[in-house]
Amino acid sequence: MRRWLFLCGLLALVPALRSAAQLAPETILEQSDRARGKLPGLVWQVEMTSVEGGKPRTQTLQVKARGQDVLATFLSPPRVKNQKLLMVGRNMWFIKPNVSKPVPISPRQKLMGQAANGDIASTNYSGDYAGELIGDEEINGEMCYVLDLSATDKNVTYDKIRYWVSKGRLVGVKADFFTVSGKKFKTAEFEYGNSLAVQEDVIPFISQMRIQDAIRPDEVTTLSYSAIEPQDLPDSTFKLNLLMR
Repeated sequence: MRRWLFLCGLLALVPALRSAAQLAPETILEQSDRARGKLPGLVWQVEMTSVEGGKPRTQTLQVKARGQDVLATFLSPPRVKNQKLLMVGRNMWFIKPNVSKPVPISPRQKLMGQAANGDIASTNYSGDYAGELIGDEEINGEMCYVLDLSATDKNVTYDKIRYWVSKGRLVGVKADFFTVSGKKFKTAEFEYGNSLAVQEDVIPFISQMRIQDAIRPDEVTTLSYSAIEPQDLPDSTFKLNLLMR
């Protein structure tokens, strides 16, 4: 009888032990943010491709990111070359050569195809959203944490996100994006074919983000990441007045 009671007591403790071992939403988001650019200083190149009105479009940018600050410079096509997007905190500007004043813009505005301005920035889900862990789910054979994210500020790219994060790799593998009323309007899937040395660790780094319209699934925009390089980026990189000279 004592042995039976002891076993029953252990079984009763299992849910509590499992809950205690579960990572907090904040930790899951902080870890997954690293693989999408939230690090002390990085430079990478991103090529965006989409089909709009039956015509393929491509744009290439160089992105410099340090924490929440991002400077993206258009490299091609020629008509947009040297145009810039600057994001400092949650504020964003468009800068055009030979134009004296920057134009304030929103991270939510369409950049190309299904990609918004904020999609090219380093990811800061841990700082921009309140996360709630709602369960586990298998995505492409990989067990994932499932989190519901709610924006903590109106100046972020999306109001609400359902986010799947790999339990084994702690990287985001899928995201559904919703309006403030709860309507899903697009989905993104992520691949991590790049790797990056961070201090004494080697972490996976994003190689592709594929964004699909929820209503028109044939409308897809793909962001491909390459030439990722850690760099010591000075404050002057993200100074709006210096970029306007």
